[in-house]
Amino acid sequence: MMAEDYAAKMSRKTDAELLQYLRNRAEYREEAVLAALDEAERRALPLPAGLDAAAVRAELLPVVQAQQAAEAQRQAATAASDDEAADAGPVLYSPVTITIFSVFFSMLAGGALLAINFRTLGRNGAIGRLVLFIVAYLVVLALFVGPLLRAGMMVLLLFAELPAIMAYNLWFWPRYVGVVRYQSRGWLIPFLICTVLRFGAYMLLGSFLMQRLAELNLPTQ
Repeated sequence: MMAEDYAAKMSRKTDAELLQYLRNRAEYREEAVLAALDEAERRALPLPAGLDAAAVRAELLPVVQAQQAAEAQRQAATAASDDEAADAGPVLYSPVTITIFSVFFSMLAGGALLAINFRTLGRNGAIGRLVLFIVAYLVVLALFVGPLLRAGMMVLLLFAELPAIMAYNLWFWPRYVGVVRYQSRGWLIPFLICTVLRFGAYMLLGSFLMQRLAELNLPTQ
């Protein structure tokens, strides 16, 4: 509480309450005691026996000044820290992280990280455009899977997501992120989430294939 707040508080106290602050000043904050002393003198109240106003001020004022200086330093340090964080830029997943997730997991994982960046920057419209791009890309990709398999060009499917990854880095990032300075966001938690989802997908796929083999009365080995 600031000194002026204590002054306003003491102005609402009764005479008896003010004198209570002065008699038992060791129980209260130094700012409160000084404010009570100022208010008592303003009202011309008789001070408690043995209390020397000058001595009380000489004792408490340096303590109050030291406390105020320490609080000012703390606030200045906090403001400087906030300024440094602002200067460092927003916390985003880097293009390298987005690319690695897209290659190691899928373009959906990389797109999810890019969408989180857009959300951090408040670019909600970009999220919608990214989702439309991903849906359209998957539809086109699905149309080409069959012909590629029939043509014996299955190896091309290994590079099927490369254009999408390039679009993330060469179109979406410059157009909708466009920041030069940013703080790299940690990737461990999304990596663990993607790993669990991938493992779960493999387990479901394996279970589905085993069930289909059992229905067809085919051997599993």
